[in-house]
Amino acid sequence: MVIRPYVPADWPQLCAIHDAARQQELQASGLLDAFLTLEQTAHNEGLFDGTVLVAERSGRVLGFVAFQDCELTWLYVDPAAQRRGVGRALVRAAVQASRMPLELDVLLGNDAALALYLAEGFQVVRRADGRLVGNEAFAASGFVLRHGGGA
Repeated sequence: MVIRPYVPADWPQLCAIHDAARQQELQASGLLDAFLTLEQTAHNEGLFDGTVLVAERSGRVLGFVAFQDCELTWLYVDPAAQRRGVGRALVRAAVQASRMPLELDVLLGNDAALALYLAEGFQVVRRADGRLVGNEAFAASGFVLRHGGGA
């Protein structure tokens, strides 16, 4: 598996990965009705405002991570490639590349993501209750996590 910068040719694969994995995430959090596609949210939620890295194997994108300043903003892995180290590799690449503390939000109910982040050195800073980022019509709860920074 190779972690590399995003290129525009990756867009269709990112859309497919996000849409499948986001539905899983929202279903686990009881928010499936809040689902919006990557095409609907990428611009407004600033997907490309920072660095976007993809995990690729044999020419196939398996997942992606995005981060900027002090925040890990996106992490999605193709459901067919989950629990195979893809998300872990992307988190590690983001932490190392940022070289500064990173924060992120995890929805309540997204236990797999929470476990991954905790295993990678993130710590829960606080619980947050408010509106779902990107689809503010929905109330959401989650945790804010923080990592001390890369090498």
